[in-house]
Amino acid sequence: MDINLSPEQQRFAEQVREFISRNLPRDIAEKVRRDQHLDREDHMRWQRILGKQGWHAFTWPEQYGGPGWSVIQRYLFEVISAEMDCPIIQPFGPRMAGPVIYTFGTEQQKERFLPGIRDSSVWWCQGYSEPQAGSDLASLSTWAEDKGDHYLVNGQKIWTSYAHHADWMFCLVRTSKGERPQQGISFVLIDMRTPGVEVQPILMLEGTHSFNTVFLENVRVPKENLIGEQDKGWTYAKFLLEHERVDNAAIGVTKAALRRLKRIAREEVADDGGPLIQDPLFHRKLVEVEAQLQSLEVTALRVLSQVASGEAPGPVASLLKIRGTEIAQRISELASEAVGVFCLPYQPDYLHDAGAEQPVGPEHAATAANNYLWRRCMSIYGGTNEIQREIIAKRVLEL
Repeated sequence: MDINLSPEQQRFAEQVREFISRNLPRDIAEKVRRDQHLDREDHMRWQRILGKQGWHAFTWPEQYGGPGWSVIQRYLFEVISAEMDCPIIQPFGPRMAGPVIYTFGTEQQKERFLPGIRDSSVWWCQGYSEPQAGSDLASLSTWAEDKGDHYLVNGQKIWTSYAHHADWMFCLVRTSKGERPQQGISFVLIDMRTPGVEVQPILMLEGTHSFNTVFLENVRVPKENLIGEQDKGWTYAKFLLEHERVDNAAIGVTKAALRRLKRIAREEVADDGGPLIQDPLFHRKLVEVEAQLQSLEVTALRVLSQVASGEAPGPVASLLKIRGTEIAQRISELASEAVGVFCLPYQPDYLHDAGAEQPVGPEHAATAANNYLWRRCMSIYGGTNEIQREIIAKRVLEL
């Protein structure tokens, strides 16, 4: 979908393209183009470049060191970045921890934590889910015992994305027991180097390592790392989750995946000997998913406009999360369908850019199965799609 840009917006888009052309390391762009796995240094290298430009925390207002971009500028930056093979900006610092800190934190906390997020010198992770409290987050049991000037934290977090890379974790802990499970939860910041923090990897189906289990045993957390009021953490958690679910629409990345799918369909051969993209059945599937993505894009822009005017995303964020993940999964399914039998070989060396051997089959097929398998988790993280449907049923349809 094309949107009509004003001359000022067109100049902004040109500025973004020029900056990326001059500054994005070619080896990183090539990994993204090939859909290969990126390591910590790949992400940090690019994010530090953005940080020097003042663009790493691109959603932040100027008063906290962000560029103060409009909704359309943010949209253009994300879409152009994906189009030009930039890595995804890891959201845990700039899109999650940062907004909570500058909205609810003290001045001392802002001075201490925001600079490291802005310049991407500090990697954050999210300590929310637990073995018995995933989608039912309010049932979390990680306990923070009040010891006067600090808390002593014991418990376990799971599915913690990139905890093995992280310097800090923003974490939900239980500090008291109220009548309702949402009561008595607090929002604390934990230095991952603190004694008692142990990270264990959870390997994904396709062989990558992004998720982890984090064990917390007698972890000392200073009271100065408490965000907002004790026992009021559920308020801050909801604030973060609504914004996270808007981000999960991932319009720019999904549009890039659709362009990649179209390229694959032009190169693959259908049963009649012509390009797969001209096969009536496959073409219909392609058009359907493209129409769904365009509809999602319009809805996402509308929600972002509401956020820019000061409104909370509300339950519509759940709709964006559902449709965004389903469309991304559908595109990965069609890519696997398009390459046929060549999605079957497991090629870890190519995925991790670790070998000089040529992939089995066409290059675009080498990561099709990996992409499909990884995207199975998209409808689970950030709150399962089943839970998001319950939110819509209760808060929108009033069922």
